[in-house]
Amino acid sequence: MPAAVRGRSQGPAKSPVRAPQKASRPAPAKAARRASKPSREAHGPSPKLVLVGATAVLVLALGVGLATGHRGQRLVTAIGAGLDSRFGAAGFRLKTIAVQGASPMASADIVKAAGIYRNQPLLGLDLNALRKHVEEVGWVKEARVVRLLPDTLVVSVVEHRQLAVWQHAGRQYVIDDHGQVIKEADPARFSSLPLVVGEGAAEHAPEILPVIAQRPRLIGQMDALVRVDDRRWDVRMKDGSLIQLPADGVEGALMQLERLDQRSRILELGFDRIDLRNPDIVSVRPRPNPPLASPPAAGA
Repeated sequence: MPAAVRGRSQGPAKSPVRAPQKASRPAPAKAARRASKPSREAHGPSPKLVLVGATAVLVLALGVGLATGHRGQRLVTAIGAGLDSRFGAAGFRLKTIAVQGASPMASADIVKAAGIYRNQPLLGLDLNALRKHVEEVGWVKEARVVRLLPDTLVVSVVEHRQLAVWQHAGRQYVIDDHGQVIKEADPARFSSLPLVVGEGAAEHAPEILPVIAQRPRLIGQMDALVRVDDRRWDVRMKDGSLIQLPADGVEGALMQLERLDQRSRILELGFDRIDLRNPDIVSVRPRPNPPLASPPAAGA
């Protein structure tokens, strides 16, 4: 007989219970970050570091140049050229040229006169020489040039005010409020400016035009101011009539013309010539009457 086993009966054997394992954490990513971080040596030093280092080298070079005379100056020039190249490699190159205070017509002439171009090393630019080149442009009264690191050059200008178109020896020019020719300006684009004609007209236009401009009725019908013998002016009207002004006392003569116009509206009625050269007498030559038309021939 099978032997009896005393005590509790034993069921099927149970698997040993294991403690739950903790979730494994990813390995630190320091190595990965270190690998992905760009190497400064591979891409070159930062622009700030280049600027600081180059400044120190330049100061040292200047000291050597002052101590060694002419040979030192050549050394400074060579070092400056090398630093300019180094600055360009670090990103200090011209990308933006901002022209301020100039009209659209003048801006292109200003950039052309400055002689600057895109991607030019910015720190090597001679700002004083640039300013002088810009001020040689006829549009420009004065200029200021500022360098904005890392890549911008600002050219700020004050333009001459266009005063009139001057006609002389068969040619026309735009002149400024000092009577100087703006050589880059195309007279065809300034048809709204008054016309002054003759030798000496450009030089003396700044004197006469402000006086004429105070009289809207006159300037509205004026075709041109004609300089006579470089002494005085004739006002040529749009209808072909003429107002002769004196060599001296122009404003007084124009006041006489205003009084005459208030009494008789002569600027509206028309005339052939008004002579204001004598301050005591105003001479008016009326416009000749048109000839009468001949009666038609009999049987026509």
